[in-house]
Amino acid sequence: MNFLDRNEFNFKPSQKVIDAIKNFDPETLCFYTRIYDQGKKSVVSVRLSEIYGVPEEQVLLGYGGEEILKNAIHYYLMEGDNKKILIPEFSWWYYNRVAGECGGTFEMYPLHEVGDTFAYDVKEVIEYANRVKPRMLLLASPNNPTGNCLTSEEIGEIMENIPAETMVLVDEAYASFITSDVDYIAPLVNKYKNLIISRTLSKFYGLPGLRCGFGFIGAGHDQFLSYSNKYLGYNRFSETVALAALESDEHYRKVADDMAWGRDLFKKELGDKPGFKVYKSVANFILIKYPTQIKDALQKALAAKDYKIKFMTDKGLEDCLRITLGRREQVQTVVDTIKLCFAESKK
Repeated sequence: MNFLDRNEFNFKPSQKVIDAIKNFDPETLCFYTRIYDQGKKSVVSVRLSEIYGVPEEQVLLGYGGEEILKNAIHYYLMEGDNKKILIPEFSWWYYNRVAGECGGTFEMYPLHEVGDTFAYDVKEVIEYANRVKPRMLLLASPNNPTGNCLTSEEIGEIMENIPAETMVLVDEAYASFITSDVDYIAPLVNKYKNLIISRTLSKFYGLPGLRCGFGFIGAGHDQFLSYSNKYLGYNRFSETVALAALESDEHYRKVADDMAWGRDLFKKELGDKPGFKVYKSVANFILIKYPTQIKDALQKALAAKDYKIKFMTDKGLEDCLRITLGRREQVQTVVDTIKLCFAESKK
């Protein structure tokens, strides 16, 4: 089965990752990590501190980016009386579910369709935050499923103009596909104490099954760090594989190039067809508006080829497909199948 519906990784891991797995010494698992005795969480948090220029104590580690998100929402919504979080209108359904898990409530702020993309209205986000005064504001950059992102300047403008007591979590799970620039992270985290930037090895590094997320938080959150850190350390096998992945940027940049080829192919082959609109994406998936009269035929045709893509059901996106950018032959198969179903519908 070709799974192009959940933004997973349809390529090979890097050779460094493969070697790290093959050469892992099982006896390592017989002992807890000793680095916690040195006042540090993990060899991974130490390496991330070096890469991103953020103090190790402000590096967050989690069981995927999901756990960082969950820990932050649970902690800050349960900390006091303010249990409201603001989330983007079109976004990962899990955001509002996490808020509900800890008795929180959510309110949505709009994303706007502008040309071939969706966009945050930064001034509108600031207005919402100052009017609602939420305990947390969630920004997704790039956003799932719309594929749009915020610039570091826009994040800074938001941080500068919202209530200081509002914790901001920027979910950057998909942030590495377009650029390798991470120099903006340390200045933002150093300047704004109420900021968390969350990332993961699941998307760009293609290891969703490893469940290894990381992030960065502004200074002064000792109680949250105590809540989220693992006293007995982290999974030592995952640590070894994570370090290998972090040293494999060249391999994953080549994968990102294949994904760029896929974006271009969707745009070229479907962008000018009646009823279609291919949205700009800076992630490992692409959102496409399509004529819904071909839905049943397309579902059957893809199933016959053992392919799965995401037929959106979110309010306002019911006429859209979200397609994970896989290998070139996978993208070509999906494009050809959509084109064939569309041509058949015109007969």
